[in-house]
Amino acid sequence: MQTDPSSTQLRASAPQILEASIADVEQRLAALAQALLERDSRGVDTAAVELQRALATALDCFSRHRGPVPTALRQRLAQASGQVASQRDTLARATAALDRAIEVLIPREAAVYNARGAAALAAHSGVVKA
Repeated sequence: MQTDPSSTQLRASAPQILEASIADVEQRLAALAQALLERDSRGVDTAAVELQRALATALDCFSRHRGPVPTALRQRLAQASGQVASQRDTLARATAALDRAIEVLIPREAAVYNARGAAALAAHSGVVKA
């Protein structure tokens, strides 16, 4: 029984393809972490899109892979997954903090943008009118 040399090459290069896809995910995660650290909103947007693409590519590579995934690659993938979860948690906390800050600056209950709201604000402002 003869084996096709190209399929043998493809099987031999499969771990390298998986390695490259995980390395790309790790690189994109690092770029997103850096953009978050620098509070660079455009950089965060760009890094997030690139990370999504890298994750999709890695998922595709792993779904096409036949046979066992080397332990080191599984560990790196698990670590990358943990980093994604951590960054998601950090973003959720930052969003909640921003929402609280906006609520303090612009309360939802205050209707000061109409005549009735201005009168209500004046009544409770502590200013005495003679």
